[in-house]
Amino acid sequence: MAFFRNSIFFTVLLATAAAVELEADQEARRREGDRVTGLPGQPPVNFSHYAGYVKLRPDQPQEQKALFYWFFEAHEAKDVGSKPLVLWLNGGPGCSSIAYGAAQELGPFLVQSNGQLKLNDFSWNKAANMLFLEAPIGVGFSYTNKSTDLEKLGDKITAQDSYAFLIGWFKRFPNFRLHHFYLAGESYAGHYVPQLADLIHERNQNSSKDTFINLKGFMMGNAAIDDERDSKGMVEYAWSHGIISDKLYHNIMNECSFTPDSNSTNQTAATHCEEHARGFTLAYSDIDIYSIYSPICLSSSSNFTSPTLLTATPRIFSMHELWHQLPLGYDPCTEAYANKFFNREDVQRALHANVTKLSYPYTPCSGVIQRWTDSPSSILPTIQKLLNAGLRIWVYSGDTDGRVPITSTRYSINKMELEVEEEWRAWYHKQEVAGWVETYRGGLILATVRGAGHQVPVFAPQQSLSLFSHFLSANTLPSSRS
Repeated sequence: MAFFRNSIFFTVLLATAAAVELEADQEARRREGDRVTGLPGQPPVNFSHYAGYVKLRPDQPQEQKALFYWFFEAHEAKDVGSKPLVLWLNGGPGCSSIAYGAAQELGPFLVQSNGQLKLNDFSWNKAANMLFLEAPIGVGFSYTNKSTDLEKLGDKITAQDSYAFLIGWFKRFPNFRLHHFYLAGESYAGHYVPQLADLIHERNQNSSKDTFINLKGFMMGNAAIDDERDSKGMVEYAWSHGIISDKLYHNIMNECSFTPDSNSTNQTAATHCEEHARGFTLAYSDIDIYSIYSPICLSSSSNFTSPTLLTATPRIFSMHELWHQLPLGYDPCTEAYANKFFNREDVQRALHANVTKLSYPYTPCSGVIQRWTDSPSSILPTIQKLLNAGLRIWVYSGDTDGRVPITSTRYSINKMELEVEEEWRAWYHKQEVAGWVETYRGGLILATVRGAGHQVPVFAPQQSLSLFSHFLSANTLPSSRS
């Protein structure tokens, strides 16, 4: 009988090992199938890059969700094995990390007006292996074959789906499983990044070696993290930079409530606030709120308007249709270039994208996401929890952004009442002041990038790469010109 039981045990063991080996072989084939070759307009490079889909419900073929990714190995082949892995997320909710982060900001290839790709001398893959993800479903090329999925989107679903993506992605790229792993992002990624980090942290407590993610920290730029302070800081920034009048500033501060979900019982005050909010929106109608000193795209040939802004809108402003027509863009027309590039069939073939032939065109910000079911008014408790857990957390802010300005971020961080370890001081890059930085006990750092707008790497590519490199190495930002 013992022999019989042992025989069954070894049979099951062999069958399990065979199944594991089969799955590994399948993922290896998928990985090689995702390798990008012949991307139109691409300059020659020595590093490999991959693009494709990870299915979130591989055991449910009738109800399929799939998230699209673009992954760039470290710039130097010799560094691939030693450099950390970083997942970059853009915000929205509903904007593409590939159309923005990869193609306009910090990826190795920047889309040009002629449809060619320019090599980015300050790409972040010089410091890390960079993974860009289009999340949630409905963003970019990411899809679902169940339309009701698009009606259930929110912060929680986004975190869960992004986590499921990572588990699937590490099966396809097992060599990166033990790499130090970091999250980074901007704008509404102030929600995405901490919530995904929190989910990874929680799941790691009871994970197996096949599901453990070696998370070390995260970094967020111009991040929406606390509605009340984000809104107040935005109004104060507009006033202090001469965009709104003294009168309008005082009217908004005195007659509008910034408290989340508050409903004024004073109808007169509510009506006045609506008028003031419209005045605030009008003040930004001819300039770029995301970079107040940049020109806007005036080219009639671009003929492109993003269906949504780059970060969720405060309640007191979103009631106005005019808010959704504010100009944005930095080249100032790079968004139009990215939109045109990723709609090309030859580009989609090279990236193994749009395999289901979506019924709508590719857009940098999703036009099919209509509802957002959950969005906490403050992410500060989550940040505090992860700080206590020992994660490295850096928050940075381009100081010419009017949408999530440095005033908002300082108010939000101050709300945490952290003990200051090193007072506010200048930090340097190539002997010039690159911005200012304050260090808090426990591991949180707040840094500004001088002269940069909402998408910091667009305006300060060298400084942003330096900031990123110092974050990954946990080295102090330079305190002098030398």
